[in-house]
Amino acid sequence: MNRTNRVLLKGNEAAVYGALLAGCECYFGYPITPASEIAHASARLFPAMGRVFIQAECEIASINMVMGASAAGKRVMTASSGLGISLKQEGVSYIATAELPCVIVDVMRGGPGLGNISPEQADYNQVVKGGGHGGYRCIVLSPGSVQEMCDLTMHAFDLADKYRTPVYVLTDGMIGQMMEKLELPEPKPRRMPPAWSLDRDVSADNWISSIYMDPVDLEETNRRLNRKYDEIRAKEQLVEEFMMDDAEYAYVAYGIASRMARSAVDELRKQGVKIGLVRPKTLFPFPENALRKAVKNGVKQFFSVEMSNGQMIDDVRLAIECARPVSLINRMGGNVPTVEEIAKRTMDAIKGGK
Repeated sequence: MNRTNRVLLKGNEAAVYGALLAGCECYFGYPITPASEIAHASARLFPAMGRVFIQAECEIASINMVMGASAAGKRVMTASSGLGISLKQEGVSYIATAELPCVIVDVMRGGPGLGNISPEQADYNQVVKGGGHGGYRCIVLSPGSVQEMCDLTMHAFDLADKYRTPVYVLTDGMIGQMMEKLELPEPKPRRMPPAWSLDRDVSADNWISSIYMDPVDLEETNRRLNRKYDEIRAKEQLVEEFMMDDAEYAYVAYGIASRMARSAVDELRKQGVKIGLVRPKTLFPFPENALRKAVKNGVKQFFSVEMSNGQMIDDVRLAIECARPVSLINRMGGNVPTVEEIAKRTMDAIKGGK
């Protein structure tokens, strides 16, 4: 790759580059810290490339614009943080039920309430577990670097089209705000509107809706959606494993917490502790296969490293069917756990048998 393909960008900006390289045609959103650079970069780059950018009057309006553009067969993205994502949830439920593809970037900030603008991971439950009303799920990708902000955003559009579903790119304020080198991937070819889209055919046989007045029809819709979610679980788990070949202990962490945990692995390995890291790159589907393999290979204890009140730890326990103890190492309120803190709390737990 030649030097013209290498740029220095913030993670938020890299997500916009990934969207454009994936052929995203429309961006609708409203700026909010620490995700505002996504709107800023989109406002500059989308019109320059002959694509659509609209700053909506609010988050509710933006998610409904996303729904309309997706129904017309366009590749479309929005982004927000925390409370903005909360406002979008009703629309996301409609989009998931209508089986419309779109990409939503959530750059998490401190909460609850207005909270603050520091990085956190406390949107996990509302994003990974569905968030809005009803029993829908969304695919959730979790970048751990500026490069992955671009690459996984591109991948998100492919998954959204493949499964006709909303796909989240879930990251934290530090990954969104940090600057790193980005090697730009090759752009994807622009695609034609899909056969189901209203841009191709508006007829009684091509009706997009999320309302089913007959309970039998709605039940069958739910069954169809859940068959799709089962297929996603079976086929789309993404994970990075670090120093897991001989690990007796394992961290499970994503986003900036995973980078701190990886450094803690290096530190504890120097002290003779056989510890590794399982980093989910998909939070739904959760990387159950990798965690069960870790149990089979002899991991005695897991540590869920989070910047929340322990929202991911239950998924770790469920994945391993409670076969091993799982301890929580966490910070909240926009605090990032340090390498030293993670290592110390790990050793305290190992020595104390907790």
